[in-house]
Amino acid sequence: MSPPTVTTPGLTEEEATRRLDELGPNAVPQAPPPGVLKRVLVQLRDPMILLLCGALTVVVLIGDRSDSLIIAAVVVLNTTIGVVQELRAEHAIAALHRLAAPRARVVRDGQVREVDAAALVVGDVVRLDAGDVVPADLVLREAVAVEVDEAAMTGESVPVTRRLGEEVLAGTVVTRGRAVGEVARTGADSGLGRIAALIAGTEKRPTPLQRRLNRLSRELVVGTTVLCVAVAVLSLVRGGGLVESVILAVSLAVAAIPESLPAVVSVALALGAHRMARHSALVRWLPAVETLGSVTVLASDKTGTLTEGRMTAQVLWAEGTTRRLDGPPEDADPRWQRLLRDLVLCNDAVLPAEGTGPPVGDPLEVALLVAASQDGVTGADLRRRWTRVAETPFSSERQWMSTTDQDGAGARLEVVKGAPEAVWRLLAEGAPGLPEVVAYDGRAAAERLAANGFRVLAVADRDDPRSPYALAGLVGVADPPRPGAREVVTACADAGIRVILVTGDHPATARAVAGAVGIATADDGVVDGAAVERGEHVDRVAEIGVYARTRPEQKVDIVAAWQARGDVVAMTGDGVNDAPALRRADIGVAMGDRGTEVARQAADLVLADDELRTVVRAVAEGRRIYANIRAFLRYGLSGGLAEVLVILVAPFLGLPLPLTPAQILWINMLTHGVPGVAFGGEPLDPVLMRRPSPSPERSVLGLGLARQVGWTALLIAVVSLGPGLAVAGAGTASVQTAVFFTLGCAQLALALALRAPRDGADLAHRGLEAAVLASLAGQVLAVTWGPLRTVLGTDALPWSTQATLLAVAVVPAAVTVVVRQVAARRRD
Repeated sequence: MSPPTVTTPGLTEEEATRRLDELGPNAVPQAPPPGVLKRVLVQLRDPMILLLCGALTVVVLIGDRSDSLIIAAVVVLNTTIGVVQELRAEHAIAALHRLAAPRARVVRDGQVREVDAAALVVGDVVRLDAGDVVPADLVLREAVAVEVDEAAMTGESVPVTRRLGEEVLAGTVVTRGRAVGEVARTGADSGLGRIAALIAGTEKRPTPLQRRLNRLSRELVVGTTVLCVAVAVLSLVRGGGLVESVILAVSLAVAAIPESLPAVVSVALALGAHRMARHSALVRWLPAVETLGSVTVLASDKTGTLTEGRMTAQVLWAEGTTRRLDGPPEDADPRWQRLLRDLVLCNDAVLPAEGTGPPVGDPLEVALLVAASQDGVTGADLRRRWTRVAETPFSSERQWMSTTDQDGAGARLEVVKGAPEAVWRLLAEGAPGLPEVVAYDGRAAAERLAANGFRVLAVADRDDPRSPYALAGLVGVADPPRPGAREVVTACADAGIRVILVTGDHPATARAVAGAVGIATADDGVVDGAAVERGEHVDRVAEIGVYARTRPEQKVDIVAAWQARGDVVAMTGDGVNDAPALRRADIGVAMGDRGTEVARQAADLVLADDELRTVVRAVAEGRRIYANIRAFLRYGLSGGLAEVLVILVAPFLGLPLPLTPAQILWINMLTHGVPGVAFGGEPLDPVLMRRPSPSPERSVLGLGLARQVGWTALLIAVVSLGPGLAVAGAGTASVQTAVFFTLGCAQLALALALRAPRDGADLAHRGLEAAVLASLAGQVLAVTWGPLRTVLGTDALPWSTQATLLAVAVVPAAVTVVVRQVAARRRD
């Protein structure tokens, strides 16, 4: 069996560029974006906009030109905002997709290099390893024990074997082995491209939060419609005219509807995804933006996440002697020469000549090559004598790999490298008397190295397949904790997020790392994969902080056990073995730099910087988004309910109709339009990351929000009716003007009362204040500028009167601020 060494220089960069220009990028067809008309119709389908359109039809039929102009302006404005925000969201997600584009290892000009998969062309030579997503349709030119998961293309659940000369299709996943393939088809011509063309017109469904808010919209519309009909009937029964009763019903309808709610949600989600991208968190699935804020458990892998991911071989052990590799080389000692030779031969990484490019391959195997080269043992020298003729790739089930090499004289050398306990089993198969057959106790040495935080590999070899393996030695590889890992674990604990460690390493190594970063490490809190397989973790999952020696299916079981308790689980990972758990978790988080493509494809969130701290930032962003939407709901629903109360209560106080539909729509346009959208950009309230997040099953109006809406609306209604009563004898226009101005200002003041805390010098988060000031200017124009007063039917108000009404209008906001401060002190 020929090893998958690169035997062709591949295409030249010049030829690859020419073919790329001629054939186009290796990208699947995308669904054509909807046209402007379709986007507008989608916005007009919203229940609240439909109700406004119904109100517009009514006022047009009764000849109310001013009200019809205002309603039409509101519908056009909200539709425009919705379309613009939809475009912004699409552009943001498209940018994220470009950032998370798959990569491929290609041979060009005789060198292995990484390129964007979109840059592949027919004739390119591509290297594949376990965990890679096949970037284009390839014909295998060299293959070693290759198995491919073709479920995405064929629905076949079991990986299939692919041999020399066979094809592997774009979009499938290499689950075992290594190969070299030549690109046969790219882009739309590939198997994945043909399937993608069939689903190009598929529409995405709304996120869970959007669906919940859509249900709220429908409930508001139904309730408002019933209320309007009832009020119109009562008005007619009391002797009111038909036109007057219809106008009253229309006024109620437009007062109760927070018509900018869809735009606010779109803005919040789009801005959230954009902010996450700026912090190296690339959202692959938009619902992840909202789900992140509800995470209660973070299951983290070790290497590169809690640790630096900078693997360095630091300790060797052979024949009872330990040697640290930070000392001078020991070329003459045959023990180290044998061990280092085996580490280089049983290795799939590539260490290019200095200055010709970065290392290629698994970081652990690269570390072994670097350590050997420092002692003068290099792959180039060994390959002049030894040629690989067979191999068994590493798998998480076996926990070892083996290679067979042969020299020119026909001598053979088999080397096995892997987890110590797996290598002990192989040694025992050939020599049941272990450890008697092994002169020195490698088991005890491995335990000591693991207890000191080293990842330990055992190496054995033999020159005759009929003989038992002999232990060549051990190597201890260090991957120190990241400097900020302990602070990240503490920040998670403060936010009510439990961090657990799930790793394939030795229990002693896992315990050492967990202790260094602050994860619970009591003896009863460390469980191995075998115990998980027996189900021993289920009843005490909350007590376990560290899982070691876990296999892929066991990681899924761990996630499922937490979910069964009602927790929302985020899982980090980078390898093929992590993909099932990433898929099962509520939020799968893949490493963007060192992670495999299959892990990135299985995840909801990709960390471009491989920093666990970025997950905490993403959780904070999710909480920020949800808090901002709830703040807008309190703001918008309080104002709408206050308008309804004003209209319903005014007749019982002997007042004429206190607001016209045009005035209500003007208030809603000013208060819900620009300020409403500005709520989506409010900064994070630090208190949100110092307490657990509410359950995602809780209603969006839960945690007392409905009660807060009720008493805030009542306050606004009271202070708005007061000025109307004060001028009751001055005529209908005066009453309406006083109520109109006070009601609008009271809602704008409430927006400032509900804003998130911010640094006084931070001008970047002053969008809400700027929006409120702009809307207040519009409210002032409505009672000072003649043409606008004519449309709205308002009287001119002197500046002194405006100041007095404004002072009255801030009372509900002041009460709200006081209540929030009192509640915050009680929580603290």
